Amino acid sequence: MDHLDLGPFSHAEGTIQLPGSKSISNRLLLLAALAEGETTISNLLNSDDTRVMLEALGKLGVKYTREGDVCIVTGTRGAFRAQRADLFLGNAGTAVRPLTAALAFNGGDYRVHGVPRMHERPIGDLVDGLRQLGARIDYETNEGYPPLRIRPADIAVDGPISIRGDVSSQFLTSLLMALPLVRLKRSAAEGATQAAARLPEAEATADAAAAARASSGERVVIEVEGELISKPYVDITMQLMEQFGVEVERDGWRCFRVPAGVRYQSPGSIAVEGDASSASYFLAAGALGGGPVRVVGVGRESIQGDVAFAEALGRMGANVAMGDDWIEVRGIGHDHGRLEAIDIDCNLIPDAAMTIAVVALNARGTTLLRNIGSWRVKETDRIAAMATELRKLGAIVDEGPDYLAIRPPSALTPHAAIDTYDDHRMAMCFSLVSLLGVPVRINDPLCVTKTFPDYFDRFKKLVAPAAP
Repeated sequence: MDHLDLGPFSHAEGTIQLPGSKSISNRLLLLAALAEGETTISNLLNSDDTRVMLEALGKLGVKYTREGDVCIVTGTRGAFRAQRADLFLGNAGTAVRPLTAALAFNGGDYRVHGVPRMHERPIGDLVDGLRQLGARIDYETNEGYPPLRIRPADIAVDGPISIRGDVSSQFLTSLLMALPLVRLKRSAAEGATQAAARLPEAEATADAAAAARASSGERVVIEVEGELISKPYVDITMQLMEQFGVEVERDGWRCFRVPAGVRYQSPGSIAVEGDASSASYFLAAGALGGGPVRVVGVGRESIQGDVAFAEALGRMGANVAMGDDWIEVRGIGHDHGRLEAIDIDCNLIPDAAMTIAVVALNARGTTLLRNIGSWRVKETDRIAAMATELRKLGAIVDEGPDYLAIRPPSALTPHAAIDTYDDHRMAMCFSLVSLLGVPVRINDPLCVTKTFPDYFDRFKKLVAPAAP
């Protein structure tokens, strides 16, 4: 299917059970793979990004079974068995970055690569951080970008590790998750034989050594340079690590202390929260289409920062209600349902902020989205892409290095053909235009398989066509 025509729709109402969070799903898969014991993960997202992560873990010798949204992973006790592998990871940043860090300490020879766009997404800051520990990582083509070649190396921690925080929070997340695998001043021979050390006769000694290191309080220090963006995603990482028995200490958002040379312990069973970023499209549908629309799977108890999108809708005039694991939105009943423009710092909700850009088409005034520089290095250059497609609808858009200002036209352009740039979030957020009184065409709608394969089926069940 090369395109999908939607709308115009006059109303949106219903309840959506959210799929599992992409960010949480891939973090849990890696933590479970590195842990000691067997972990049952429920509500695991079924998408391209989790598929490539599972395929990569399988190539690395991780045993798992999956049935529907339940996956049972047998942990490797901190070291992948495969010492050589070629890993294709599509365009999944939540797989490429954390796996690169974990593999750098595994004492093997690995190639990490993906689709062409992944080879345009920077990874140099993470590689620089890993090289401070002695990791051997080479760029195959362009300096600072995948594909990568990772080789056995001497790993030694002699002082704090420095990493930039203003490009992607995934770099810090990757270091946090991998550093418990590192023993302070570990020798090259020890790193190269890490997998062999897990043989039965050596396990008791290894367990005793790990327990001694944990009780000694040995920690690796990470110092963040510049402003750390997307802080809620780092918070997710630390909370999930804690559920696997590893607690990270932090001083503000500048300094993090990670236990060294310890072993993740399986919590037994763990459930993936609903995807708060995906919730934004349905909540916006409630605001634009009258509602009520309720999403189930995230709410007040969520660990994801994108639940703050509901607060942004409230600021724009929508009626928002929230429980522990649900959020419900209704539109406003005056001024023909028009919302109010807002000026908002989107540092904490970078993905859901894209949805605000489309909702702004129904707002009175100019909506300003600030602190979105990370959009430039996502699945596409989202600032440029959003500006281009919003203009197709007649919007007046001002774009800058890290901001987007949107002023809606007096009347939207009907039948606009929206290009999606192989970016799932472009396709999903522009589907909302169909609730603004005009039909819209979404090109390459199947790009949503990256995180939400049945998104359009679910969306169409909520909406009602406008009267002819």
